[in-house]
Amino acid sequence: MDKSKQTILITGCSSGIGYHAAHQLHKEGWRVCATARKAEDVARLKSQGLTAYQLDVTDYDSMGQCIETLVQDGQPIYGLVNNGAYAQAGAVEDLSVAALKEQFETNFFGWHHLTNLVLPHMRQNNHGRIIHISSILGFLGLKYRGAYVASKFALEGLTDCMRLELRDSQIKISLIQPGPITSKIRENSIPYFRKYIHPENSAHKLDYEKQIARLNKKGRASKYTLGPEYVTDKIRHALISPKPKARYKVTKPTHVMGVMKRLVSTKMLDNIVKNEG
Repeated sequence: MDKSKQTILITGCSSGIGYHAAHQLHKEGWRVCATARKAEDVARLKSQGLTAYQLDVTDYDSMGQCIETLVQDGQPIYGLVNNGAYAQAGAVEDLSVAALKEQFETNFFGWHHLTNLVLPHMRQNNHGRIIHISSILGFLGLKYRGAYVASKFALEGLTDCMRLELRDSQIKISLIQPGPITSKIRENSIPYFRKYIHPENSAHKLDYEKQIARLNKKGRASKYTLGPEYVTDKIRHALISPKPKARYKVTKPTHVMGVMKRLVSTKMLDNIVKNEG
């Protein structure tokens, strides 16, 4: 495979996983198309030597324009890495329908739309790789993460269906399930918490003090936090392997909880994770 002729479109490249993957794959010779929601982030990525476009996964026109530009420039899209997302915190009973809709628009519907824009071009080229950055919370529920968990569970279910539907093609689809990774996901979630959650009126008021502290915490989320390069390693494998995995787990908590999910009862698992969140 000539990497220099294979375009990899990555969303959410302003920081964290997307930022590292875009830079590293570019260094390795891939033709990377890095995207970000804000114009200033796109300008920064360009100044760092990347080909970058403004793309907002909640703006269907911007997605269409990005794909059209790539096609017109003669850049066949080999890989799509759906990564741009945020995590709405809050107890399920405090989540309005509007909060859930906004979470799903970014984490689920936007990804689905972009994937369906790219797929016809992959079919035309008779190959391609679709990689969704899911989460440990794509198979495990935790307190106060209901909106994010629901979006990732939905993503995993839809991906399982698409994997079966693409089975007879040369287009492969994979999920990557990171646990705690160095990124700005907590910081980026604060405005959404403030927008939709009103602790003073909630039965969870005292617990929300801990949630606010968690979101404002600087540095590593836990002792098991890994750098984004560990996710990039899985992205690379999913791009180049003749038989990419359906799921790639990243970080010790993800591996451990994946085993626990299969071996223990729901009641026992609830007892294990009851203080998490």
